[in-house]
Amino acid sequence: MTERFDCFYCRDNLQGKKYANKDDKHVCLRCFEKLCANTCAECRKPIGADAKELNHKNRHWHEGCFRCAKCYKPLANEPFAAKDDGKIMCGKCGDRDGSPRCQACYKVITPGSKNVEYKHKVWHEECFTCFECKQPICSQSFLTKGDDMYCTPCHEKKFAKHCVRCKEAITSGGITYQDQPWHSECFVCHTCKKPLAGARFTAHEDQFYCVDCYKTDVAKKCSGCQNPITGFGRGTNVVNYENKSWHEYCFNCKKCSLSMAHKRFVINGEDIYCSDCAKKL
Repeated sequence: MTERFDCFYCRDNLQGKKYANKDDKHVCLRCFEKLCANTCAECRKPIGADAKELNHKNRHWHEGCFRCAKCYKPLANEPFAAKDDGKIMCGKCGDRDGSPRCQACYKVITPGSKNVEYKHKVWHEECFTCFECKQPICSQSFLTKGDDMYCTPCHEKKFAKHCVRCKEAITSGGITYQDQPWHSECFVCHTCKKPLAGARFTAHEDQFYCVDCYKTDVAKKCSGCQNPITGFGRGTNVVNYENKSWHEYCFNCKKCSLSMAHKRFVINGEDIYCSDCAKKL
């Protein structure tokens, strides 16, 4: 007697009929679809034994239902991305759906494309341009003014102060003297080229001198003590008479040493006398 070959569930004879195996059990197609088949995540219908089934992370699809949620492209043999909300997308739509947008053109910046990030914002590389000349900045240095970006040459031309001496832009640091801007390296002693920023100096005929060079090369010599008249310290006040100069404290009567500053005096040769001493000469 031949052993019966029946459906595990309904006990119908399966001899000569199509059937499916489920957990090592023989099941007729009707029972398989009713009791064993997985439900398609897209159309919510059972996936029959004779249908091609695709699965991903415990979810199941008919082959024809496994497609991009945005463009509906079939994905059975294509790369895809599974989103947190369960949607399946092709690579292109998946990139667009979660990608940032360019601050200039507002189009999607796809992963792998060249872009520039600045202060948590992103641009296509070709969209990150100088506000003035409109040329791409790319990896060059740039400066900002408000919300606008400028390449260094345009920023210098439009906003930077220019050094009085060399006429070049002052991009950082610099000093101001009498409301005029200077590079620190340009504001130097005319004679020894020593930097004058933060040092004592004096001006003479539109040139600047450190104290030492002014004493040596520029300052007049006092006709009394023969030392330079610098205008610094005790030598601030000067007496001038007939192309000669004296420190005020050196402008004294030759005989009695009385100060002649702001008083009547008499010159005799190279010497100065008060009126009283001059009468006794």
